[in-house]
Amino acid sequence: MATYDPFRDLDRLASTLLDARRGGGPRRMPMDLYRDGDHYVLAADLPGVDPGSVDIDVDGQLLTIRAERTLGSGEGVKWITRERETASFVRQLNLGQGIDTDGISAAYRNGVLSVTIPVSEKAKPRRISISTDDGDGVIEAHESTPQPIEQ
Repeated sequence: MATYDPFRDLDRLASTLLDARRGGGPRRMPMDLYRDGDHYVLAADLPGVDPGSVDIDVDGQLLTIRAERTLGSGEGVKWITRERETASFVRQLNLGQGIDTDGISAAYRNGVLSVTIPVSEKAKPRRISISTDDGDGVIEAHESTPQPIEQ
């Protein structure tokens, strides 16, 4: 048995008004972004989105993700309640320098879009050899753990 919840109706009304004020344009998708070794991983929530509607493109250093959620409705369907909406989603990120834009890949599983963004070879940390004037050849630079500064 369904009960009347006035707060749910107020919440739906407020959402409708705020969406109308924003122009009903594309919604932002929540995402996480982290670095894992020599690549970045972007995970974006896109529940109920058909993977065929997802479009990812790179223009220079700008990564754009677009997606559409459509809801089917069969003929003769009599809706009791319909709270899920069709929606357009868009997200843009400036990648900055040091990214291998040709190596970007994506996967979609369980409503989550994962985009792997590799760091370019030029931007990866590397060791620098040091040459000397006394003819001893080359000195290898060794990595060291930073020591705390004493006061």
